[in-house]
Amino acid sequence: MGFYDFKVLDRKGDEFSLEAFRGKVVLVVNTATGCGFTPHYAPMEEMYEELHDKGFEILDIPCNQFAGQTPGTDEEIHEFCTLHYNTRFPQMKKSDVNGENELPLYAWLKQQKGFEGFGKGATAMAMSAMLKMRDKNYKNNPDIKWNFTKFLVDREGNVTARFEPTADMAEVKKAVKELVEA
Repeated sequence: MGFYDFKVLDRKGDEFSLEAFRGKVVLVVNTATGCGFTPHYAPMEEMYEELHDKGFEILDIPCNQFAGQTPGTDEEIHEFCTLHYNTRFPQMKKSDVNGENELPLYAWLKQQKGFEGFGKGATAMAMSAMLKMRDKNYKNNPDIKWNFTKFLVDREGNVTARFEPTADMAEVKKAVKELVEA
């Protein structure tokens, strides 16, 4: 299976085929409305507005698996995002990204790009310390570690990068622009 073979449910519960993104650069993100990383919505929306007409898409998949930071219905999540961040990119149904109920898309994404660490800096150290308390082996599995993990998919459906939530959004944007403008 490849990226375009997957289907997810949109926020209204209708099936959405990733075939619709064929030939586009896609950033797949598990999001949350009550997380310290929720402000990532602002630079994501800026990227979307700047690059959408050049073939860039964002696939926003809300997830409540990390400290219950995505409460509410799919409609409430959508209202929050549009009210606070004026998001215009497609938002899907709240879904699991790890475990027995994870979306098949996420199982595939994690096979393509595993966890490579949180990088450097205070936030990265804090994330590592928190996860070490929950799972001493967290570094050695590909699971999504927290909200706002991002997978970058090129125009051919290949996963080219995985960005943990601690990644600088300027770094994410640089990688996106390189693919969009290639």
